Amino acid sequence: MKLSIIIPCYNERQTIREVVRAVLASPVKDREVIIVDDCSKDGTADILRTEITPLVERVIYHEKNRGKGAALRSGFAAATGDVIIVQDADLEYDPQDYPLILEPFRTGKADVVFGSRFMGGRPRRAHFYGHYAGNRFLTLLSNLFTNLNLTDMETGYKAFRREVIQSITLEEDRFGIEPEITAKITGMGLRIHEVGISYYGRSYAEGKKIGWKDGIRAIYCILKYNLFKPKRPGPRGS
Repeated sequence: MKLSIIIPCYNERQTIREVVRAVLASPVKDREVIIVDDCSKDGTADILRTEITPLVERVIYHEKNRGKGAALRSGFAAATGDVIIVQDADLEYDPQDYPLILEPFRTGKADVVFGSRFMGGRPRRAHFYGHYAGNRFLTLLSNLFTNLNLTDMETGYKAFRREVIQSITLEEDRFGIEPEITAKITGMGLRIHEVGISYYGRSYAEGKKIGWKDGIRAIYCILKYNLFKPKRPGPRGS
């Protein structure tokens, strides 16, 4: 089973080298690494061109900053693996957890796997209660509409069988992509699993980008994509 690792990045000069090293050192060896630079202005693109490009399968450059959702769309479209996973470029998620996320795919039990920061007893950095409370509220609101029992809808570690995510038309350009994906995979007849992962949340001083406006947008997206989505069967492939 080949894994496509999609790394969206914007102004991650301080972490991009370490993230790529961590990805390449992960236990999963049958893989492709696709980085999408969302028009970084801090020198990230120069590092990608001069140091990172020889180490990975593909680097995609956006000519203007469009947001994480747009970067993910570019990465999803380029992926060729059996399973696609999103790897943020900010060191908050550990590639050593890939085998945990891939196990439900290997055993033929899942079409989509969410890596939850709030279950499973994995290491987690104690950080901003406001972010924790906000994530739990958004997950609860999403669950009320999707009828799923997720513990972490907003997680950055989401993995999909390639044909599943490539069959979905995604619209959100920024962080609204998380509730949009969750809404759109619901009702497709998919097997959705959660596994516990480790998490090392960073501060705004360390480069965290999501803010309160993204939380408001997430609420809007939960309502929009759950109330006005077509119901259709999805690919099962098993």
